[in-house]
Amino acid sequence: MIKNLQTVMEADQDLHIAKHIEPENLPAMIQPVMHLAQSDAERDMLLLSLLTAAGSCMPNLYFRYGLTGKKYYANLQCFIVGSAACGKGIANLALELVSKVHETAPLVIAGDSSYPGFYKQLERQNGRGYIHESEGSVITDVWRSSVTNYNTALRKAAEHEPITRNRANNSSSIACPQLSVLLTGTFSQYKALVPSIENGYFSRLLTLIVNDQQSFSSRYVEPANGSHTVMTVAAEQLYTLCQTLFSSRPVEFSLTPDQRTRLGHHLETAYPALMQLLGDNFHSVVLRMAVHIERIAMILTALRSCSPRYSAEQVPSSISPESYSGSSLPFREGTGVGLLCSDEDYQTAELIGNKLILHMAAAYRMIKGAEQPSVPKIQPLDQRAMLLSLLPPEFETKTLLEEAKSQGVPRSTIFRWNEFWLEQGLVKKIQHGQYKKVS
Repeated sequence: MIKNLQTVMEADQDLHIAKHIEPENLPAMIQPVMHLAQSDAERDMLLLSLLTAAGSCMPNLYFRYGLTGKKYYANLQCFIVGSAACGKGIANLALELVSKVHETAPLVIAGDSSYPGFYKQLERQNGRGYIHESEGSVITDVWRSSVTNYNTALRKAAEHEPITRNRANNSSSIACPQLSVLLTGTFSQYKALVPSIENGYFSRLLTLIVNDQQSFSSRYVEPANGSHTVMTVAAEQLYTLCQTLFSSRPVEFSLTPDQRTRLGHHLETAYPALMQLLGDNFHSVVLRMAVHIERIAMILTALRSCSPRYSAEQVPSSISPESYSGSSLPFREGTGVGLLCSDEDYQTAELIGNKLILHMAAAYRMIKGAEQPSVPKIQPLDQRAMLLSLLPPEFETKTLLEEAKSQGVPRSTIFRWNEFWLEQGLVKKIQHGQYKKVS
C-alpha cells in the first residue's frame, strides 16, 4: 500500500516538511540535531519526533482553546508510517532527547505494556508519560487483547479527559492525563490501531507517511562529530527547561490576536476543499488541526526560550556542553500570559500542520480504500508576501529591518527575501539602502 502513494496523493505535491522551513527559524536547541538527518524524509521524521518527545517534558505549560477556554498541554501523539528501510530508525534520537529528564523523573512508558501495566505506570507518574515504540508490531501484538482500552485511553489523553478504571478491588481515575506518543511502523500496524475513519482516534493522531527508501550509502555516518555530543547537549537543555516548568506556577501560552485571526482565516479558506473532497468524517481532522498547530507552536516557543543563540552562519553540526549556559522562560508578569508566540514559530507550526493534514488525508483514503480524486494542494500562509504588503510604497533598509523584526523574521532571512523581490521585479532599488515597490 505504501508504494502506491502516488495514486493517493497529487503527483506534483511536495509533502516534505523540514525542507520548507528556514533552518534559522527553528529553535537553536534543535538546529544541530537536525544536521544528523541525511535526507528530506529523515529530516521530516526527526523534526516530528523531536517535537513530540520535547512536548512530553513540558509540565505546567498550556494554552486555552475554544469557547470554554479548555486547557491543552504540549502533548502530541504521532504515528510515522513507512515501509522497511525508509530510515524510521532516526526517530529513536527522540529517546535520547528525553533521557536526562527520564533519569530524574520517570517519564517513558514501554510500548510493550499490558493495559493494566500502562495504566498503573501512568498513574504513578501523575498522569504524565511518553510512549516511544519504534516497532509497530510490538504495539499490535501486545495491544491486540485490549486494543479498545488502549484506543479509548489514548483518545481521552489527547484531549486531557479523565481516564477511569473501575474494578472490584481497585477503582481510580487519572484526572488530567498528559501523554505524548510516538510510534513508527507499517500501514498494516497503523490500521490495527486506527481500524476505521469513524474511529475517534484518527483525528487525534498526527500521521506522517514516508515513501522514500534509504540509500545504502546513507547508512554510514562520519565517526567524528557524531550524534552523542549533540544529543547530550540537547538533552541537558531540555532538562533545564523541564526543571523550570516543574518549579513554576502554571504558564499560559498564547497566540497573538493577529495569529489567531490568521489561523481562523486559514482554516476557513484552505481546508474546506479537503472536507468537500473526502467527506464529513474528515471534518474532525480539520477542526483538530487548529489544536495541533497551536501545540506545535507552543513547543517551538518553549524550546526557543531555552536555546543558545546562533546566527545562520554559526549553527554548528555538533556543539560542546560548555557552549550552553542555560536560560529560563521569559515570564511576562502581570499580563496573564507566560509565553507569547513569535511570528516565526507560528509560521513554522502552520506549515507543519498544512503538510501533516495532507499526510492524514492520504491515510484517510488508504483506510477507507476509496478511489477518490487527488488531494488538493494547500499552501502555507505566505509570510514573505504578507510582509511585503506591510511595507510602505518606498522604504529604507532600516524600515525593512524594523518590519521584519516585528514579524519575527530573522535579519539574514529578510535580506534574502529582499533579493528575491528585486529579482522578481516586485521591488526596485532607487539608491543605496532605498527601495520602491512596483505596483
